[in-house]
Amino acid sequence: MTVLPRASPGTITAILSACGVVVSLMQTLVVPIIPVLPRLLDASPTATSWVVTATLLATAVITPISGRLGDMYGKRRVLIASMVALVAGSLVCALSDSLAPMIIGRFLQGCATGAIPLGISMLRDEMPPERAGTSVSLMGATLGVGGALGLPLAAAVTQFADWQLLFWLSSALGAACLVLVVLLIPESPVRTPGRFDVVGALGLTAGLGCLMLAIIQGSAWGAGVTVALLAAAALILLGWAVVELRSPQPLVDLRVSASRPVLFTNLASVLVGFSMYSMSLTFPQLLQAPPSTGYGFGQSMLAAGLALAPAGLVMMALSPVSARISASRGPRTGLMAGLLVIACGYGFGLLLMDEVWQIVLSSLITGAGVGIVYSTMPTLIMASVPRTESGAATGLNALMRSIGTSTSSAVMSVVLARMTTSLGAAQVPTEQAFRLTFVLAIVAALAGIGLAALIPRHPTGAPGGTPSTPAANVAR
Repeated sequence: MTVLPRASPGTITAILSACGVVVSLMQTLVVPIIPVLPRLLDASPTATSWVVTATLLATAVITPISGRLGDMYGKRRVLIASMVALVAGSLVCALSDSLAPMIIGRFLQGCATGAIPLGISMLRDEMPPERAGTSVSLMGATLGVGGALGLPLAAAVTQFADWQLLFWLSSALGAACLVLVVLLIPESPVRTPGRFDVVGALGLTAGLGCLMLAIIQGSAWGAGVTVALLAAAALILLGWAVVELRSPQPLVDLRVSASRPVLFTNLASVLVGFSMYSMSLTFPQLLQAPPSTGYGFGQSMLAAGLALAPAGLVMMALSPVSARISASRGPRTGLMAGLLVIACGYGFGLLLMDEVWQIVLSSLITGAGVGIVYSTMPTLIMASVPRTESGAATGLNALMRSIGTSTSSAVMSVVLARMTTSLGAAQVPTEQAFRLTFVLAIVAALAGIGLAALIPRHPTGAPGGTPSTPAANVAR
């Protein structure tokens, strides 16, 4: 199919951002049906947990690989492949009534997550300098926006229609984005010549697979298996790092990744992911807890999703604000400010959780911080790496956020599952459990501020620079 005449910068930004929102919708697409998956798929709760685990594994593994493939063979080409994977995975899930094809479909959906860092790096290549900051900020915010909007959308569909309509809808949205990309998005002219690092990709896949399984399934498999997986992950990733440092064309340039701007941005990203995900996990459960507990609000899944949906809109609305902060004060300041706002949002919820409007306001404040942070991190990364490394670098940054969200999911789930009170035959999390999740999120956000303070101050927040070496980013 022939690409039509070049689209305007605004059209390119809108299409790539739409792809980001649709891809990130996959995060919360199955949340409303998780409790009933064992019945729907005729499998045990432990087995159906792989419907979520498969997507998280695919996200962790494919994101840095797709970024590198985009740098080498064309970002548009790999973006198209990502959207094809989303459509294919959605169709497989829509046609599934058993566990195995559902897991395969969800894995394919997770493989599409690389579209977000690819879109960010494409905007860096395509946008004029005066629009690059705002466009990149908007694309960066889509990861949080899609997750926030996905919950009420999925809840509404599952409440009023067959659950498989969720996947027919995601396949239609993915197909629409795919057509727009094929017709209107030009190929990036920036390429990294060379041969793809197959050994590096296999090593990273094995190491991340062990790490993510330990995080996600560790509580179900027991301490012995968890420790074994963590040890295997450490050994594999250490060996992988040695191989990558010796490779002339590594999958991930660890020397660039070890520079202060990239290293501390990525470390802060883990804590950003951790603190952000608490909102997606704990706020809905708090809103849906029975009023007889004395602290729950008895909201339906749909009502809880609608109450939290404005947080996603706030994330999108604040992306231009984040771009202005980065341009005037530097992206490091934007990252620290966003983390502080996240901490304040959870702090508000910790002190005031007696009314629904208080939880909504807490989510709005937290969402504002997430929007600023998610919009700022790509700018920090791209101001610190050469253009030829932007896809791989933003992919690695997205991976670090995924590790943070997966860790948060595991930790918060354990807290809410272990600190319970009896309500008839049911066990529900205690008020102290919810408060503890807020405290953990606050601590993570404050620790992220400490890491962000170690990032050198960039002279500008523009993401369009072309530093040739990490030394180009020494603090002034």
